[in-house]
Amino acid sequence: MTTPMSTMKWLIRRELWEHKGAFFWAPLAVAAVLVLLFGGGFLYAIIANPSFHVQVSGEQVMTVNGLPPAMLAKLAAAAASSYLVITAPLFFVLPVVVFFYCMAALYDDRRDRSILFWKSLPMSDAQTVLSKAVTALLVAPLATIAIGIAASLILLVIGLLGGAIKGINLIAPVLANIDFYLAPVYLISFLPLYILWSLPTVGWLLLVSSWAKSRVFLWAVGAPLVALAILAWFDFLAGRFAGVSMNVKWFGEEIVARVLLGVFPGIWFGEVNGAALAQQQQAGLDGPLLLGTSYSTLLTPGVWIAAAAGCAMIYGAIRLRRWRDEG
Repeated sequence: MTTPMSTMKWLIRRELWEHKGAFFWAPLAVAAVLVLLFGGGFLYAIIANPSFHVQVSGEQVMTVNGLPPAMLAKLAAAAASSYLVITAPLFFVLPVVVFFYCMAALYDDRRDRSILFWKSLPMSDAQTVLSKAVTALLVAPLATIAIGIAASLILLVIGLLGGAIKGINLIAPVLANIDFYLAPVYLISFLPLYILWSLPTVGWLLLVSSWAKSRVFLWAVGAPLVALAILAWFDFLAGRFAGVSMNVKWFGEEIVARVLLGVFPGIWFGEVNGAALAQQQQAGLDGPLLLGTSYSTLLTPGVWIAAAAGCAMIYGAIRLRRWRDEG
């Protein structure tokens, strides 16, 4: 006898089997390119340039043999806290994967009529839709984070060994720095925030995917943009002839942006003072400061309203799947 939990696990595995190219191979390919470009480029620079130089925080460039202990400690602190940043391109792949996965998640089942097979199995529409939402909101980011951490560690090892060959031995200072071990924890700690900010986009795309008979992309992307354009036109006319404003900027930022851009990691930094945050950063990245600043965005009601709307749209996708059957 299968339990709801075991059914959900099986459904998530099914999503991973069917989309492993997007969830695993795509980020792995990007990670491999990063390792080859940055790691290979660093090794080539070491081999090709006997007089290796370094510069930290805009300070005077010094030869490796002339690095004072204070500069060495500063380098070690920056490397220990910031080594994950080099795999940032991976997190530009994640929103593309999640966006197109959600957009096709329910539509493809109806297009190829495999929905008839899945509906014949002992699983509910709620379990099917929720498995796709969990895959997009949790599994895909976790896979990207794991691949990013692994690639970052490989690049860090290459950098530390290359530096040691040239006389900058940062291996012991980096390993002794607590930020080296906490950096992955800080990165994973952003996941709940990412889920909350992604809910409106994932909910909207699943809703459109369960409803649209064709041209899902046009409905998913075009409908909000056309609505924004129409409101902007009416706002222009109202301002021109009646002297009133419809606050189109609010609609664009709070509705369209949240619906279409929520799956982009770090979108919440648009809610904080980026210049002030950058000034507070010392050598490397201050993980607790970034986390505290990021989670402070949850104090605004717009985040929770948008997340609730995302959940409502996921529920709508479940209801639609019960009767939106092309068979």
